[in-house]
Amino acid sequence: MRPPGQDRVLVAMSGGVDSSVAAALLLEQGHDLVGVTLHLWDASGADKVGRCCAPEDRDDARRTCEALGIPHFVIDERQAFRETVVDPFVRAYRSGTTPSPCVACNQEVKLGRLAALADSLGCARIATGHYARLSIDAHGGIVLERGRDRGKDQSYFLHGVAPAILARMLFPLGHLTKPETRAEGQRLGVPNFAKKDSQELCFVPDGDIGGFVDRRAEERGEPAMSSGVLRDTNGASLGTHEGVHRYTIGQRRGLGLGGGPVRYVLRILPDTAEVVVGDERELLGQGIEVRDARWIGEPPVSTFVAHVQARYRHAAAEAVVTPCGKGFVARFLEPQRALAPGQAGVVYLGERVLGGGTITRAGMLESVDTTEATP
Repeated sequence: MRPPGQDRVLVAMSGGVDSSVAAALLLEQGHDLVGVTLHLWDASGADKVGRCCAPEDRDDARRTCEALGIPHFVIDERQAFRETVVDPFVRAYRSGTTPSPCVACNQEVKLGRLAALADSLGCARIATGHYARLSIDAHGGIVLERGRDRGKDQSYFLHGVAPAILARMLFPLGHLTKPETRAEGQRLGVPNFAKKDSQELCFVPDGDIGGFVDRRAEERGEPAMSSGVLRDTNGASLGTHEGVHRYTIGQRRGLGLGGGPVRYVLRILPDTAEVVVGDERELLGQGIEVRDARWIGEPPVSTFVAHVQARYRHAAAEAVVTPCGKGFVARFLEPQRALAPGQAGVVYLGERVLGGGTITRAGMLESVDTTEATP
């Protein structure tokens, strides 16, 4: 007889197709499953649009668990999500940076909480519908790798998850493409296999980040953001704006500049409420500085060459990485577009994630040193 919990798996059930198919695949493999949905956010008023984080998602998760014949629990994590994800997100935009809330959510809310729940439910492993892969290196350490579907790969968001938690994880979709996932869902009778993907942040499903930040700040009694000036790189005023929180590096839509050449946001200066715009060539930056780096294996101690990804939808680019205090500096061999403070800088060696942290400065850093070293 199997010892209790040895093969029991906690499956995070978001109500989407990915987590549902992950559960169905594990059940087919013979695992004893417990489905858990984290109640993270309540949309209301102007924010009550879209599907993710809505009651319908919790209902979809429940229906899937019923169809699979596994128990389902809903755990209230709204306070933790608000304090560690949403409020820092609002503060970041108000300070002129562009945060990556999915990184914070995975590191600080979802997987840490699920690990504690797994212990209380007698589950040895934790599974999610992330598109990422895990393996073991020659020394027995856990290795996080990109998912096979590079268009859906989510290893970027998982770079800061503690190795002790990663060692307990299962990613059943890591070897699948999204169309293959839907096909598996249909084959296995998953009720929501055709459900559309959510394209926006789960707590800003209408995509209006500026409006969301305004509403959250008002709810918290914080002062409204100051209007300011849009300037070109020569300092000339081109127009006005309603707050720096409505802009991100690389943005070209919604600038309100009318005709003329296409312009992009190059810099955001919250202290003076200025937004600097220019042409696309001026978006290129040579490097990034990263703080609070988390490494999956031993932290590097000397300079080495790797690939660094500076935004989720950007391709990783070759760079010289130099450890510096609790972070690192990455100098790209070729200039990169729209490097934004607040985003995550994640280091890859081939398919393997070494670690990453938060970008604090980006732009034309000092010249690149191409001396190669081993991490």
